Amino acid sequence: MIVGLRALFCIVLISMLTVTSWASLECALWKTPPEVVKHPWFIATLLDTYWAFLTFYCWVAYKETSWIARVVWLVSILILGNIAMALYMLIQLFQVPANSPIEKILLQRRSS
Repeated sequence: MIVGLRALFCIVLISMLTVTSWASLECALWKTPPEVVKHPWFIATLLDTYWAFLTFYCWVAYKETSWIARVVWLVSILILGNIAMALYMLIQLFQVPANSPIEKILLQRRSS
């Protein structure tokens, strides 16, 4: 399972870096048309996304025992979104042997 998750989060990270780079080269974020930003589905999707970021962060806050790490990861997740989340997962997944049970990733807290 660990190997599969490593592959999944590598794909997430690479695809997010690729699409973010492409979008940045096509159009600056601050030049998003007002009709897009004010669209109800844009607002709903953005809110849904940030609630998902905060939900994932609850697990990160459990895993990390240092307040500095917790704050750094919160800011990273809120600014970089799935890029930071995939990076966090890859760090966790590469800290255990490939044959480790998933509980080792999900439940084991980082030592201070």
